[in-house]
Amino acid sequence: MKKKIVTKKLLILLAMILALALTACGTSGSSTNINFRMTDFAFTPNEFSVPAGQEITVHITHDGTVAHNFIVMKSGTEAGDMFDEADQPNIYWEMDLQPGDSKTVTFTTPEQPGTYQVLCGMAGHLQSGMVGKLIVTEQQ
Repeated sequence: MKKKIVTKKLLILLAMILALALTACGTSGSSTNINFRMTDFAFTPNEFSVPAGQEITVHITHDGTVAHNFIVMKSGTEAGDMFDEADQPNIYWEMDLQPGDSKTVTFTTPEQPGTYQVLCGMAGHLQSGMVGKLIVTEQQ
């Protein structure tokens, strides 16, 4: 009899833990913390959701072998097929990293909700797939 009670309690506990884990996995809200890795030539993950007008903390680990940067373009702008001098005035925020670097920085997200292009502006990196999205959501 004791064994049945212990087994039943254990099953209930496991079900509760599973339900909490599934709930956490299903949450797709914005965050004030971004963690990602750079490799040659990708951001992992390459899509980030953040609240509008908030200071966020960005932690980047660079596992690649060449220099990269992380550029957030201004609202309504994209670099197109290639990032060049004409795109410089359209940069909202930027940071550079060397191979092996790991940095934690903060910046304030754009006030205007929408989808912003993120990319590496080093020659050829955008064309190699080093591009993503910063999704800015309305504050709740």
